[in-house]
Amino acid sequence: MLVSSRPVLHRAHGLLGALLASLAALAALLSTTSAAHADTSICEQFGSATIQGRYVVQNNRWGTSQTQCITTTASGFRITQADGSVPTNGAPKSYPSVYNGCHYTNCSPGTALPAQLSGISSAPTGISYSYVSGAVYDAAYDIWLDPTPRTDGVNRTEIMVWFNEVGSIQPVGSQVGTASVAGRQWQVWSGNNGSNDVLSFVAPSAINSWNFDVMDFVRQAVSRGLAQNNWYLTSVQAGFEPWHNGTGLAVTSFSSTINTGGGSPGGPGGSTACEVSYGTNVWQGGFTADVTVTNTGSSPVDGWKPAFTLPAGQRITSAWNAAVAPTSAALTATDADCSTWLRCPSCHVYRSVYIQC
Repeated sequence: MLVSSRPVLHRAHGLLGALLASLAALAALLSTTSAAHADTSICEQFGSATIQGRYVVQNNRWGTSQTQCITTTASGFRITQADGSVPTNGAPKSYPSVYNGCHYTNCSPGTALPAQLSGISSAPTGISYSYVSGAVYDAAYDIWLDPTPRTDGVNRTEIMVWFNEVGSIQPVGSQVGTASVAGRQWQVWSGNNGSNDVLSFVAPSAINSWNFDVMDFVRQAVSRGLAQNNWYLTSVQAGFEPWHNGTGLAVTSFSSTINTGGGSPGGPGGSTACEVSYGTNVWQGGFTADVTVTNTGSSPVDGWKPAFTLPAGQRITSAWNAAVAPTSAALTATDADCSTWLRCPSCHVYRSVYIQC
């Protein structure tokens, strides 16, 4: 979803909390992922569209030649046609889903992923599902990890969080025990599907809606030897794996944020850490994103450089008070002029920075 040629001004005022340096960043034109409006239908095998200016919805019909269609909504998607069936002792028909991150080179707008696990302080997420009867499926939240910051192909480890299972189906591998993760009890399954390791957490009863921290499950994978702290989180995805039917299944809401901490050591008794968040302004044909970099530590940060990846075909066309290079693919926004310092809490006003596409 992308952009007007009309300049937009973002004005900032001093705060008594942690001080912010704001830059408007990334947004994109002419993506291979189309901009989604409410009730946009996708029937192409691997067709996709953006929602909320920051997530990608994908049809992802990889396991059958039968027709499958999904319809995007303002906050998710629903399956409107799901023809055919596949044996329940094998792989599902598809994985229609919504995601933050990168999937086979298609990166969601403004994503902070891939990000190294050791640099992620938290990854809060929320998901709400709507279920149906008369179908065989699971409702799964996927977390993808790899030793490299790859944006294409199959990752080394897949974590699956099954919110619901209907029918005689089971995760990859075998059950290896139970665990308490993020305040809930789970059956734990482990195996390999021939392409990657799979660690699955199966809820004992259906979960319709839940907010949690993705890193709670990532730490489980690390503790079980299926990932390391120097690996990368490449995407988080929420959707369904249907074996039979599936029409009417829906993701009614989805959110994902990646909070990272880092930077060089501060002065005596001080610390530095940065947090990145953003909001979007979306209209027909485009969007702009207002990215806020927050110093959550007690010492100034000199020389902040947010990095992000635009999907193929997208590019930055102009920027205010920030240098962005290059203008497409993997980009870095560099601080400019008096916005160089992220001051300590309770110090100084911050300067607004804006990038428009």
